[in-house]
Amino acid sequence: MKLQQLRFLCEVARQGLNMSLAAQRLHTSQPGVSKAIRQLETELGVQIYVRNGKRVTGVTGPGRTVLEIAERILREAANLKRAGDDFVNQSSGALTIATTHTQARYALPKVVKRFRARYPKVALAIHQGNPTQVSEQVLNGEAEFGIATEALANYPELVTLPCYQWNRVVVVPPRHPLLRLRPLTLEAIAQHPVITYDFAFTGRSQTDKAFAQRGLAPNIVLTAIDADVIKSYVELGMGVGIVARMAFDARRDRTLRAIDASHLFETSTTRLAIRAGSWLRGYAYDFIEMFAPQLVRKTVEATVTGARGSAYEL
Repeated sequence: MKLQQLRFLCEVARQGLNMSLAAQRLHTSQPGVSKAIRQLETELGVQIYVRNGKRVTGVTGPGRTVLEIAERILREAANLKRAGDDFVNQSSGALTIATTHTQARYALPKVVKRFRARYPKVALAIHQGNPTQVSEQVLNGEAEFGIATEALANYPELVTLPCYQWNRVVVVPPRHPLLRLRPLTLEAIAQHPVITYDFAFTGRSQTDKAFAQRGLAPNIVLTAIDADVIKSYVELGMGVGIVARMAFDARRDRTLRAIDASHLFETSTTRLAIRAGSWLRGYAYDFIEMFAPQLVRKTVEATVTGARGSAYEL
């Protein structure tokens, strides 16, 4: 039995039983993947995948157990590699973070600058996606940890820790009638076309919940994953925007005005997600603490090992 066989086996499952896609992700050939899995089945004496000709159509009962064990072995092998690297050289390596556009664009730049100054030999990669994609990248080992507001708590294999809380502003062009309204109300916002985040992103569920609780159905004319896109269409006069407070900078967004809306919506919490049982390099803990100073290494390690679960809150 070889780790490569286990990687092939698990990647096929990740790619929805599509061997061709798995081969592409692993930079090898489809026949090579198929052969390696059949050899593993022969060695174990069990059929893992159900086949219809050359196509994989399902997973057998024993196969599900084998996949769970294989995933665990691969995670531990990755932990072993990271541990060895950490003991040999604590100042170089690689760190991949999965996060959303809002975090990458507005929350992380200063942290990345500090981290690069402290660890110039660490290759840092930031993968952007929606919260579900962020969660899956952490689960699949494509990222050491994820940072997002939505969806992370939906995956029991992930442990999460709160980083910071935030709320929203309504962005409008200068001289917009909402600027004269004090206090701003949901009813007033609902009288205008609304531009905001796609449902999967950046606390959108809290926004929808607030309108629904007041029996309002705002006219959402456009959604986007990017606050800069939202602001661009507000500039064009297409509607009023609802964005994260951090996404508005009066110095840069000179053609827009922001109205505080924190009294209208529940506070959202951005969270850190790590796969339970993962081994993180020392510099990964340093990055986390730079981003959320309350998340010191001792706290994060206790969460990852299950000593405190996800009970820690702000």
